[in-house]
Amino acid sequence: MPTGSSPTARALRTLEILQARPGTTAEQLAAALDVTERAARRYVEILREAGIPVESVRGPYGGYRLGRGTRLPPVVFTEEQALGLVMAVLDASTADELVGEALGKVIRALPEGVGRQAAALRAYAAIAPDPRAARTDPATASALVAAVAERRRVIVAYRRASGEELDAEVDPWAVVVRYGRWYLLCHSHRADAIRTYRIDRIRAVHRTPHRFVPPDGLDPVAALEQNLGKGWRFTTRVRFHAPIEQVAPWIRPPMGTLAADRDRCVLTGSTRNPAMYAQEWLAAVPIDFTVEEGPELRAAVAVVAERFRRAIGEVAGPAGG
Repeated sequence: MPTGSSPTARALRTLEILQARPGTTAEQLAAALDVTERAARRYVEILREAGIPVESVRGPYGGYRLGRGTRLPPVVFTEEQALGLVMAVLDASTADELVGEALGKVIRALPEGVGRQAAALRAYAAIAPDPRAARTDPATASALVAAVAERRRVIVAYRRASGEELDAEVDPWAVVVRYGRWYLLCHSHRADAIRTYRIDRIRAVHRTPHRFVPPDGLDPVAALEQNLGKGWRFTTRVRFHAPIEQVAPWIRPPMGTLAADRDRCVLTGSTRNPAMYAQEWLAAVPIDFTVEEGPELRAAVAVVAERFRRAIGEVAGPAGG
């Protein structure tokens, strides 16, 4: 099934329509949802399966209506919770119209005193957009989460950073949010290996009839962190001139695997961006090191070193490879 509005989203929209217009017919509901009448009836069944009483009335004045006394439980926030929610949304989504509309509804439903402060925070907080932020399509994320929950194999249409497009048949193990980016942790059948895909680069999700069983004891976050440091184009090997217990707190899993070597330790891994590896990761480690393997990483470290030498007025000879 290609990505689009998820069944859950359409079921919630069905509930909203029936609350606003009791007596809505299947034909009217289908038109409002832009689906077939058969699909509209299925969304009504989803509501019933969730325990929401939806009555069917036959005749010229019939249609669907919610059972008498049906009311959704109120959502009650403390002032601290409400402001925390607004701050989280502002921090995570700078210009997301869908999230913005949802946040507006939440704010309008808050008690007057709390709502006034939340609205003021939203109106007057200045947002500096993160240039590295990636917009994840809610429908795509929803389709993947549903596949994870159902243990349903899917085919994802994926676009690499280079622009290359591919279709991958995968077992979706988990959806993981890491530093503001959404990832799919999965097993690729074509590669017969663990893969991580950025969800903002997934163009479509197609369900298959095949099921899968995830690995026992899977820790999605740990597996993602470990896998992010593997399989990239440029290999890396860095020897730190200190014992592993001193170095370990500074090493992020995507940097590679850290192993003890007598009174020192060695970090082995790979990267697709040697400049970032040198400038953002290695430069932040306050421990002496030597790049033993990876000519691309050695060159990137040399560039950083030369820039710092110039910063204090020293001029070095040509940087080696």
